Amino acid sequence: MSDTALNDKPRHAGFLKNNLREYGMLISLFAIMIFFEVVTNGTLMRPLNLTNLVLQNSYIVIMALGMLLVIVTGHIDLSVGSVAGFIGAVAAVLMVKFDVHYIPATLICLALGGLIGAAQGYWVAYFKIPSFIVTLAGMLVFKGLALAILAGQSVGPFPPTFQKLSSGFIPELVPDAGTLYPTSLAVGALLALALVWLNFRGRARQEAHHVETEPYGFFVAKNVALFGIITYFAYLIASHRGMPNVLVIMTALIALYAFVTTRTTIGRQIYAVGGNEKAAKLSGIKTERLTFLTFVNMGVLAALAGLVFAARLNTATPKAGLGFELDVIAACFIGGASAYGGVGRVGGAVIGALIMGVMNNGMSILGIGIDYQQVIKGLVLLGAVCLDVYNQRRA
Repeated sequence: MSDTALNDKPRHAGFLKNNLREYGMLISLFAIMIFFEVVTNGTLMRPLNLTNLVLQNSYIVIMALGMLLVIVTGHIDLSVGSVAGFIGAVAAVLMVKFDVHYIPATLICLALGGLIGAAQGYWVAYFKIPSFIVTLAGMLVFKGLALAILAGQSVGPFPPTFQKLSSGFIPELVPDAGTLYPTSLAVGALLALALVWLNFRGRARQEAHHVETEPYGFFVAKNVALFGIITYFAYLIASHRGMPNVLVIMTALIALYAFVTTRTTIGRQIYAVGGNEKAAKLSGIKTERLTFLTFVNMGVLAALAGLVFAARLNTATPKAGLGFELDVIAACFIGGASAYGGVGRVGGAVIGALIMGVMNNGMSILGIGIDYQQVIKGLVLLGAVCLDVYNQRRA
């Protein structure tokens, strides 16, 4: 065996040890998917079920992106479910009762979500009231307002064009292609190629700046697997009705927030605030403004998630958004965000959301009641936080 191979062995081992949690979550996702694929006799990975899985968990992924930034700054937002339900109620009143066109109604709802986030962020950032208390109050307030706006009744249906936000699919350039939708498959393959290209470009940039990188063999294997998995997933999605519109929205948001958190000054400042707020403030970072902006961002994304959920149900109900905050917060912690702040990645939050989604879907297929589903998800969340505490103490 060559000296290079001998030297690579400890390097591989050290790299995996230092990144155990990040890759451990990814391995856990695959293990959970394989488990439910087996116990459901192949139902989990059927094209129809995969499409439903995307539609059912799109609003969780969207809110998890905003919650990640809130958690990284060292705070929490318990009101996201109630805000999503409230925005859905406002959208229903505007579009159904007052016949407002869906475009201005959507813009009004997103702006209202931003105002809600600003109102809560103001108390947290500038008055130093614990975010747990502020957002707990917000949870109660907006749950009550949604009930009042809807007068305790469901309001719907929404206009067909608005429903396409959640239930629509991208147009096919080759509509008569049998059971396969080639445009959706091509979009998925191009996305996979773009991710691999960006990974290689990022590695080259790190090497140019003499930043330590993962072992080359491991890096190549990871990207080959990434390309294969995304392309196969796109093939399955394209085998049903094509790529859902909401999947395009989710992908664009994931790319945007990944760029913001890793390649921009404001992204690095957010992590600095969560890591050590006093040190960040002494270095010139406006910590209050950043905290305020993360809550504004969370409000907008909660509003978007509320619109997606309402469009999927085709109605607004007083109980919409109930329990969403559990899945959103759990997705971030399971995906590697630290309860102490300053740690967390967009990819991890997405993986955490997918883990929660696959568990929900798989347990529903198996006929496990909602009672035991809540028990299992609670134990998974506790385990993720315990792992975080263990890593903090070990460090």
